[in-house]
Amino acid sequence: MGPTKNSDTQAKVKEALKLIRRGEGQFVEFKKKANHPEKIIREVVAFANGSGGNLFVGVDDNGILAGLKYPEEDEYVLSKAINELCRPVIDFSVDILQVKEDIEILHYQIPESENKPHFAFLEKKHRYGKAFVRSDDQSIQASYELRQILKKSKRSHQPIEFEEQTRKLFQYFENNASITLTEYTQLSGLNKKLASNKLIHLALSGALKIEPKKGGDIFMPTE
Repeated sequence: MGPTKNSDTQAKVKEALKLIRRGEGQFVEFKKKANHPEKIIREVVAFANGSGGNLFVGVDDNGILAGLKYPEEDEYVLSKAINELCRPVIDFSVDILQVKEDIEILHYQIPESENKPHFAFLEKKHRYGKAFVRSDDQSIQASYELRQILKKSKRSHQPIEFEEQTRKLFQYFENNASITLTEYTQLSGLNKKLASNKLIHLALSGALKIEPKKGGDIFMPTE
Protein backbone atom coordinates (compact mmCIF):
# COMPACT_ATOMS: atom_id res chain seq x y z
CA MET A 1 0.00 0.00 0.00
CA GLY A 2 1.34 3.45 -0.89
CA PRO A 3 1.71 6.40 1.45
CA THR A 4 -0.99 8.96 2.09
CA LYS A 5 -0.33 12.68 2.34
CA ASN A 6 -3.38 14.94 2.45
CA SER A 7 -5.39 17.27 4.65
CA ASP A 8 -7.59 14.46 5.99
CA THR A 9 -4.94 12.91 8.21
CA GLN A 10 -5.61 14.80 11.44
CA ALA A 11 -6.79 11.65 13.23
CA LYS A 12 -3.71 9.76 12.05
CA VAL A 13 -1.42 12.56 13.19
CA LYS A 14 -3.12 12.68 16.58
CA GLU A 15 -2.78 8.91 17.05
CA ALA A 16 0.85 8.95 15.88
CA LEU A 17 1.80 11.73 18.30
CA LYS A 18 0.09 9.83 21.10
CA LEU A 19 2.20 6.76 20.38
CA ILE A 20 5.39 8.82 20.06
CA ARG A 21 4.82 10.50 23.42
CA ARG A 22 4.72 7.08 25.08
CA GLY A 23 8.23 6.36 23.80
CA GLU A 24 9.80 3.27 22.31
CA GLY A 25 8.60 -0.09 23.56
CA GLN A 26 7.26 -3.48 22.56
CA PHE A 27 5.11 -1.99 19.79
CA VAL A 28 6.90 1.26 18.89
CA GLU A 29 10.30 1.97 17.31
CA PHE A 30 11.89 5.31 16.31
CA LYS A 31 14.42 5.92 13.54
CA LYS A 32 15.83 9.37 12.84
CA LYS A 33 16.66 8.64 9.20
CA ALA A 34 15.87 6.05 6.56
CA ASN A 35 19.47 5.52 5.49
CA HIS A 36 20.77 1.97 5.87
CA PRO A 37 17.30 0.48 5.24
CA GLU A 38 18.81 -3.02 5.35
CA LYS A 39 19.25 -2.46 9.09
CA ILE A 40 15.86 -0.86 9.67
CA ILE A 41 13.98 -3.82 8.21
CA ARG A 42 14.91 -5.95 11.22
CA GLU A 43 12.40 -3.86 13.18
CA VAL A 44 9.72 -4.58 10.58
CA VAL A 45 10.51 -8.29 10.71
CA ALA A 46 10.39 -8.27 14.51
CA PHE A 47 6.96 -6.63 14.55
CA ALA A 48 5.60 -9.06 11.95
CA ASN A 49 6.96 -12.02 13.94
CA GLY A 50 5.34 -10.65 17.10
CA SER A 51 2.04 -8.89 17.69
CA GLY A 52 2.61 -6.10 15.18
CA GLY A 53 3.95 -2.61 15.75
CA ASN A 54 4.61 0.95 14.64
CA LEU A 55 7.82 2.23 13.05
CA PHE A 56 8.31 6.00 12.96
CA VAL A 57 11.03 7.44 10.72
CA GLY A 58 12.06 11.04 11.36
CA VAL A 59 11.91 10.69 15.14
CA ASP A 60 14.93 10.63 17.51
CA ASP A 61 15.37 7.82 20.03
CA ASN A 62 14.20 10.19 22.77
CA GLY A 63 10.98 11.01 20.89
CA ILE A 64 12.00 14.40 19.48
CA LEU A 65 10.41 15.07 16.08
CA ALA A 66 13.41 15.56 13.81
CA GLY A 67 11.50 15.28 10.54
CA LEU A 68 12.64 14.24 7.08
CA LYS A 69 13.87 16.54 4.33
CA TYR A 70 12.65 14.31 1.50
CA PRO A 71 9.97 12.02 3.01
CA GLU A 72 8.74 10.71 -0.35
CA GLU A 73 12.24 9.57 -1.30
CA ASP A 74 12.82 8.01 2.13
CA GLU A 75 9.48 6.19 1.89
CA TYR A 76 10.37 4.83 -1.55
CA VAL A 77 13.77 3.55 -0.43
CA LEU A 78 12.55 1.95 2.79
CA SER A 79 9.38 0.43 1.33
CA LYS A 80 11.45 -1.02 -1.51
CA ALA A 81 13.80 -2.60 1.04
CA ILE A 82 10.88 -4.08 3.01
CA ASN A 83 9.40 -5.58 -0.15
CA GLU A 84 12.70 -6.94 -1.45
CA LEU A 85 14.69 -7.89 1.66
CA CYS A 86 11.99 -9.41 3.91
CA ARG A 87 10.91 -12.99 3.27
CA PRO A 88 8.19 -14.13 3.25
CA VAL A 89 6.68 -10.86 2.03
CA ILE A 90 5.43 -8.67 4.89
CA ASP A 91 2.18 -6.72 4.76
CA PHE A 92 2.42 -3.09 5.91
CA SER A 93 0.91 0.36 5.45
CA VAL A 94 2.75 3.68 5.47
CA ASP A 95 1.68 7.30 5.88
CA ILE A 96 3.60 10.52 5.36
CA LEU A 97 2.42 12.67 8.26
CA GLN A 98 2.89 16.40 8.68
CA VAL A 99 3.17 16.53 12.45
CA LYS A 100 4.19 20.20 12.55
CA GLU A 101 4.14 23.00 10.00
CA ASP A 102 7.65 22.23 8.79
CA ILE A 103 8.10 18.64 9.99
CA GLU A 104 7.07 15.47 8.15
CA ILE A 105 7.66 11.92 9.29
CA LEU A 106 6.88 8.39 8.09
CA HIS A 107 4.58 6.11 10.05
CA TYR A 108 4.81 2.41 9.14
CA GLN A 109 2.20 0.11 10.61
CA ILE A 110 3.07 -3.59 10.55
CA PRO A 111 0.35 -6.06 11.56
CA GLU A 112 1.04 -9.41 13.18
CA SER A 113 1.75 -11.91 10.43
CA GLU A 114 0.03 -15.23 9.88
CA ASN A 115 3.03 -16.51 7.94
CA LYS A 116 5.80 -16.60 10.56
CA PRO A 117 8.72 -16.63 10.86
CA HIS A 118 9.90 -13.77 8.63
CA PHE A 119 13.56 -13.17 7.84
CA ALA A 120 15.58 -10.04 7.03
CA PHE A 121 18.24 -10.26 4.32
CA LEU A 122 21.17 -7.88 3.97
CA GLU A 123 21.03 -8.18 0.19
CA LYS A 124 18.40 -9.42 -2.23
CA LYS A 125 20.75 -12.07 -3.63
CA HIS A 126 21.55 -13.61 -0.24
CA ARG A 127 20.26 -17.10 0.40
CA TYR A 128 19.92 -16.91 4.16
CA GLY A 129 18.46 -14.20 6.34
CA LYS A 130 17.97 -13.65 10.05
CA ALA A 131 14.71 -13.77 11.98
CA PHE A 132 14.12 -11.06 14.57
CA VAL A 133 11.65 -10.72 17.42
CA ARG A 134 10.72 -7.88 19.73
CA SER A 135 11.95 -7.82 23.33
CA ASP A 136 10.73 -4.68 25.11
CA ASP A 137 12.15 -1.80 23.05
CA GLN A 138 14.71 -3.88 21.13
CA SER A 139 14.62 -6.17 18.12
CA ILE A 140 16.81 -9.21 18.76
CA GLN A 141 17.72 -12.22 16.68
CA ALA A 142 15.36 -15.12 17.25
CA SER A 143 16.76 -18.31 18.74
CA TYR A 144 16.34 -21.72 17.11
CA GLU A 145 13.66 -22.58 19.67
CA LEU A 146 11.66 -19.44 19.00
CA ARG A 147 11.88 -19.88 15.22
CA GLN A 148 10.49 -23.38 15.56
CA ILE A 149 7.67 -22.19 17.82
CA LEU A 150 6.78 -19.38 15.41
CA LYS A 151 6.84 -21.79 12.49
CA LYS A 152 4.65 -24.44 14.10
CA SER A 153 2.40 -22.33 16.32
CA LYS A 154 -0.45 -22.20 13.79
CA ARG A 155 -0.73 -25.97 13.82
CA SER A 156 -2.90 -27.84 16.30
CA HIS A 157 -1.51 -27.99 19.84
CA GLN A 158 0.58 -30.99 20.67
CA PRO A 159 -0.46 -33.11 23.68
CA ILE A 160 1.65 -32.88 26.84
CA GLU A 161 3.63 -36.00 27.69
CA PHE A 162 4.03 -36.18 31.48
CA GLU A 163 7.22 -38.21 31.67
CA GLU A 164 10.07 -37.76 34.12
CA GLN A 165 11.71 -34.71 32.51
CA THR A 166 8.36 -32.89 32.33
CA ARG A 167 7.57 -33.65 35.97
CA LYS A 168 11.00 -32.35 37.01
CA LEU A 169 10.36 -29.16 35.10
CA PHE A 170 7.02 -28.40 36.74
CA GLN A 171 8.42 -29.27 40.15
CA TYR A 172 11.14 -26.71 39.41
CA PHE A 173 8.48 -24.10 38.66
CA GLU A 174 7.05 -24.53 42.16
CA ASN A 175 10.03 -22.51 43.43
CA ASN A 176 11.21 -20.70 40.29
CA ALA A 177 9.38 -18.33 37.95
CA SER A 178 11.23 -19.27 34.76
CA ILE A 179 13.94 -21.44 33.25
CA THR A 180 16.47 -21.14 30.42
CA LEU A 181 17.49 -23.84 27.97
CA THR A 182 20.85 -24.20 29.76
CA GLU A 183 19.15 -24.57 33.12
CA TYR A 184 16.69 -27.14 31.78
CA THR A 185 19.50 -29.11 30.16
CA GLN A 186 21.15 -29.41 33.57
CA LEU A 187 17.88 -30.14 35.36
CA SER A 188 16.63 -32.82 32.97
CA GLY A 189 19.90 -34.58 32.26
CA LEU A 190 19.07 -34.43 28.55
CA ASN A 191 21.55 -33.23 25.96
CA LYS A 192 20.99 -29.72 24.61
CA LYS A 193 19.19 -30.85 21.44
CA LEU A 194 16.73 -33.08 23.29
CA ALA A 195 16.17 -30.45 25.98
CA SER A 196 15.51 -27.88 23.27
CA ASN A 197 12.98 -30.16 21.54
CA LYS A 198 11.23 -30.78 24.87
CA LEU A 199 10.84 -27.05 25.59
CA ILE A 200 9.60 -26.42 22.04
CA HIS A 201 7.07 -29.24 22.42
CA LEU A 202 5.80 -27.90 25.75
CA ALA A 203 5.50 -24.39 24.32
CA LEU A 204 3.52 -25.68 21.33
CA SER A 205 1.28 -27.68 23.68
CA GLY A 206 0.37 -24.47 25.48
CA ALA A 207 1.96 -25.56 28.76
CA LEU A 208 4.82 -23.06 28.50
CA LYS A 209 5.28 -19.59 27.11
CA ILE A 210 8.54 -18.20 25.83
CA GLU A 211 9.97 -14.71 26.26
CA PRO A 212 12.89 -13.74 24.01
CA LYS A 213 15.80 -12.11 25.81
CA LYS A 214 19.13 -10.85 24.51
CA GLY A 215 21.01 -13.11 26.90
CA GLY A 216 18.85 -16.13 26.09
CA ASP A 217 15.16 -17.00 26.00
CA ILE A 218 13.30 -17.75 29.20
CA PHE A 219 10.46 -20.26 29.50
CA MET A 220 7.70 -20.08 32.09
CA PRO A 221 4.46 -21.92 32.78
CA THR A 222 1.34 -20.59 31.12
CA GLU A 223 -0.97 -19.00 33.65
